[in-house]
Amino acid sequence: MSEKSPLLHYRLTNSTCSEPRDVCKHSGTKAGRGGRRSKDKPARKLGVVFGVVVPTLLSMFSVVVFLRIGFVVGQAGLYQSIAMFLVAYFIITMTVLSVCAISTNGALDAGGAYYMISRALGPEFGGSIGIMFFFANVCSSALYVLGLVEAVMSTFGIPEGKVFLLASLFLMYIMEVFDLFLNLTCLSLQVGAHIYAKAAFIVFLIVTTVLVSVFMSFFIVEPIVVILPDTSSLNSTSLSTANYSGFQLHTLEGNLLPEYTVDYTTGAMMSFVTVFAVMFNGCTGIMAGSNMSGDLKNPSYSIPRGTISAVLTTFVTYNLLSLLIASSCDRHLLQRDYSFLGDINIWPPMVTVGVYSSTMSAAMSNLIGASRILYALSKDNLFGGVLALAKKTSRSGNPWASVLVSWLLIQVVLFTGKLNTIAGIVTIFFLLVYAAVNLACLALEWASAPNFRPSFRCFTWHTCTLGIIGCLLMMFLINAIYAFSSIAFMLLLVMLIHYLGPISNWGYISQALIFHQVRKYLLMLDVRKDHVKFWRPQVLLMVANPRSCTGLMTFINDLKKSGLYVLGHVKLGSLGKTSKRRRWKCIFLTILILKLLVLNTGLKKAFTGGGMRPNTLVLGFYDDHTPEDHLQGKILLSSGHGMDDASPSMEPSEQRFPAFPSLRGTEEPKDLQEEEYVSVIADAVKMGRNVTLARYFNHFDREEVLGSGRKIRGHRSKTGPFVDVWPLNLLRPDTHGCVDVCSLFLLQLASVLQETRAWSQARLRLFLCVEAGCSLKKEEEKKLQVMLKELRISAQVQMVAWDQVVALHWQRQQEEEEAERGDGIQEFPNTPPQLADEYICAVNSLIRRHGAPQPAVRFLYLPRPPADTSHYHAYLHHLDLLSRDLGPTLLIHGVTPVVTTDF
Repeated sequence: MSEKSPLLHYRLTNSTCSEPRDVCKHSGTKAGRGGRRSKDKPARKLGVVFGVVVPTLLSMFSVVVFLRIGFVVGQAGLYQSIAMFLVAYFIITMTVLSVCAISTNGALDAGGAYYMISRALGPEFGGSIGIMFFFANVCSSALYVLGLVEAVMSTFGIPEGKVFLLASLFLMYIMEVFDLFLNLTCLSLQVGAHIYAKAAFIVFLIVTTVLVSVFMSFFIVEPIVVILPDTSSLNSTSLSTANYSGFQLHTLEGNLLPEYTVDYTTGAMMSFVTVFAVMFNGCTGIMAGSNMSGDLKNPSYSIPRGTISAVLTTFVTYNLLSLLIASSCDRHLLQRDYSFLGDINIWPPMVTVGVYSSTMSAAMSNLIGASRILYALSKDNLFGGVLALAKKTSRSGNPWASVLVSWLLIQVVLFTGKLNTIAGIVTIFFLLVYAAVNLACLALEWASAPNFRPSFRCFTWHTCTLGIIGCLLMMFLINAIYAFSSIAFMLLLVMLIHYLGPISNWGYISQALIFHQVRKYLLMLDVRKDHVKFWRPQVLLMVANPRSCTGLMTFINDLKKSGLYVLGHVKLGSLGKTSKRRRWKCIFLTILILKLLVLNTGLKKAFTGGGMRPNTLVLGFYDDHTPEDHLQGKILLSSGHGMDDASPSMEPSEQRFPAFPSLRGTEEPKDLQEEEYVSVIADAVKMGRNVTLARYFNHFDREEVLGSGRKIRGHRSKTGPFVDVWPLNLLRPDTHGCVDVCSLFLLQLASVLQETRAWSQARLRLFLCVEAGCSLKKEEEKKLQVMLKELRISAQVQMVAWDQVVALHWQRQQEEEEAERGDGIQEFPNTPPQLADEYICAVNSLIRRHGAPQPAVRFLYLPRPPADTSHYHAYLHHLDLLSRDLGPTLLIHGVTPVVTTDF
């Protein structure tokens, strides 16, 4: 891809693009996730009315408006009916606001609510909610078919007696299958959604005409006596007739309060929640328009306007119709005849036509919605090859395979048999989906991402939260068992997709939320409130090349004690032509340390004036050791989770890290000179930072050190590794005592290492150098034991006699003092006394003699660099002699108090 200005991807997903191949390749998630190219996609032809308003109104009116509105008023009374509608429409209004916000924040593709949730909350929640939404549409389609069959059976009469029970059920199922077969035939003949939308508009006109006739009938039809359906199968002794009284005050008064009875279709006792579950199905069609998002010309424009218009229309219609019914129909009529609107209509067949038209249209609408969701799930490849069949489409782009699968599942649901039985399940599923939509919008709002700027602004996090609470509350009120089961099923799907699903590049809202919360709390850190008892190491590790520093990187990761750990690398040179290579270097470096580091950048206040700035600088030791490549023959896993052995069949060029530079050769000069290296140490100390020099960690193997046990004389020991601490400044033997800031810092770091889980079996050995003939030997040991007890540090104290070693120092010191007095030379204030190589080598030998068994790591006192820069070479030379051949060693200089005996 040419190096032009970067493309601005404003779509919410990996939509098919017409850019060069590289762009399309990186915009997709994986092979098979990107879908077809734009030339294979069907043209989007639907607008606000045909694509959103009509499908939403037909889905919301359907069964409830003709067959269950009287049931709701008859059972719950007018007051509770209006309360139910207010609660239901409050929930869906909050959800509609969230849908409008998400749909106006960029281009939408097929899938409706699934697309919105998955691209906001990530594939785990999106895929699980998508499956739940698919089942909700399947069950809802079956519910509408059952409503149609119920109307047909009521029209032609239900067979009497138990002899005809099986024949009646068989006839009902035959009618259900025939209806669904007609729907499937319409869709499988490559009839696109735009043609269905135009046909639905004709159905919408029919339903509107029927509703007008229903409203007119209340004002035209005179009072009549209605013959009720036969309910002898329920052993009911109620009357076989009921009255339509017209508008009467006593009729309205009799229908104001609730009167819950047995539902004559199921034999179950009704209550507020069961009636609400049935009623809420008249409000679940709000997603019918968003389900058509893949077929809309402009989803961001059509979905908000069409959905809000449909919701307002149905709300007014339902409440007005409830008031008219409560004012004119006897309670007994409402409870024993759910199809009474046909009996009191000016032309009874008119209502039957409306029921047939609306229920068939709603069933087909949900069938289309379910198929589109299933197709979107299969196209995103979240479930691997399980949904491979659902990807198949016709040449015009119609997903006929998804329609077929949805149709077959609807057949399974129809075996339940009764409308009111399915209603509770459908309501639970839809409420869970609505809660997820509100959660997606809430997460986007809380994340405060700059790219979340929907053109629809009539929402806040308060509306999203109220929507979530309302949905969850009604779920558990309707049926706690169904609610728990659906949530458990959703969580199971979340875990399956998380562990088995492919990685997507949709963007994870969790990462944005984590960043937002971390940033907020980081900015709340106040360095003025720091206290020594809450101190923890916050490490900046500078590495020259990660190839040779893997051992040190893993060890410092154990040493950080849940603190800040930043890996630093300084590269000198101009960007120029190598900028692309360095960019890849950064990517590989990030992948390599993904599980080790907490990279916090861009938080100016937190780092420059807050508590998240490094307090300890770790540098590799400056010596002539040739770097070793510990990444040779290793490759990064494709998931970015770590390293693995290279395949023998790979080319040699593929078995190495192309992003990391090759190691420095023996003849190549170092990037830093000795004076510059020591200057870094001196500057860090002046800035109040603790400094640590790490040596011989190229030989450190964490797995070997922290294995199941150390082999001693052929046997495996259960004891852990040793960590040796030498708290005395061995290059200044003239100093007495070991309890200074730097010594305590060594003890603290060693204790921190022991407190980590991996090093919990390690044993600390504390070596205190004393003169054998010193009268204070016992006193110093006792004092040290008391200090360790007060600091709650468990360590084995060993007293080391170093009389002969110190004698070498004093002998050389006396000779130098005599020479200086003769020459009149004035020392710099911070210049340490001149040390003989013989003395330092003797100290090194002393340390090695007292290192049995061999420790995993040693902690040594690092003296402060001299003030005179001309002594930098000698300073570095002394450190080299002191730590030579000691194995993994940390030379530590602490400048800040880090321990306390107070709580």
